Amino acid sequence: MNPIYTPIIIISVLVVVTLVVILIDRFLGGGGERKITINKDNVVTISGTETALNALTNNKIFLPSSCGGKATCGTCKFRLVDWHEPPKPTELPFLSKAEIEEGVRLSCQVKVESDISIEVPPSVLNVKPFFGKVIEVEQLTHDIRRVRFEMKEDFPFKPGQYLQIEVPGIETSRAYSIASDSKDLRHPEVIIRLVPGGVATKFIHKALMIGDTIKITGAFGDFFLQEESKRPVIMIAGGSGMAPIRSIIYKLMDQNMPRKATYFFGARTKKDLYYTDYFLDIAKMYPNFKYIPALSTPLPEDEWELDEGLITDVVRRHTEDLSGHEAYLCGSPGMIDACIKVLKEKGMPEEHIHFDKF
Repeated sequence: MNPIYTPIIIISVLVVVTLVVILIDRFLGGGGERKITINKDNVVTISGTETALNALTNNKIFLPSSCGGKATCGTCKFRLVDWHEPPKPTELPFLSKAEIEEGVRLSCQVKVESDISIEVPPSVLNVKPFFGKVIEVEQLTHDIRRVRFEMKEDFPFKPGQYLQIEVPGIETSRAYSIASDSKDLRHPEVIIRLVPGGVATKFIHKALMIGDTIKITGAFGDFFLQEESKRPVIMIAGGSGMAPIRSIIYKLMDQNMPRKATYFFGARTKKDLYYTDYFLDIAKMYPNFKYIPALSTPLPEDEWELDEGLITDVVRRHTEDLSGHEAYLCGSPGMIDACIKVLKEKGMPEEHIHFDKF
């Protein structure tokens, strides 16, 4: 064979192979258009293969995803209507047995390789991105800070829900509970604890300044005050878990505190407490409201004269029959699990226990 033809033959073979790969890819579903049918009547069309999370986001349907699609937060759940492949190992820690049986998946782990039908909470279809200007920053404790934003348009939310803040310069968002009054739609607030090694909280505590404009998405979440209920309320929180409880208490005050409400707040030492006087003043204003702060390990210099011990022990001491109550809990998974156990021991039905773990 003439050496001059060798490169031409090689190039020709490569072109043919490439075309064959493309054709196979298309035949097997790797290219072309695909449709995602959302809640039966909303259809979006995509081209190419991408995750369901990205496909929906690109079509302005925003599922919560505080980890940016890395399968570490477990918030971007949806239900696949028809049977598909089982969840990946990365999804299993975030899915209950019932959810797996119902076809619930993490959208960041599902590649759209064919037409699919999904179900999402109807409220998600109204979620959109906003831009908030930072107008207040307040240091509440040594590691907790409050940030207040100003919006150019209304940011509707229910007391207890959360929003996502996008960290400028990096492709990551983080979820934070909304701490403000839900009747003020232009000034959402968040209460954020500095997490060692946390990229987002480090930015918020060390770099965020008044005047900055931040991309915010929301509101998200099915943890919120059941406003139609008339049951007495038990609220339990620790650390920055105060944020959604503060919003819930605002709403109860707006309603003139029509039902009895008790708020338990746990901290390690006095330096970890904040808004103590504020909530004690609310208790003076509303006979139906009681605030019980407690320190688990008070220091001698704290000169603490109120409740001591783990918050679960404090709740156990201050409550009796809770069968007719409902509860709102926010904090670490360990704290919430322990509190749920105590509430159930006191007779509270599990379906009346609402919580947000972080």
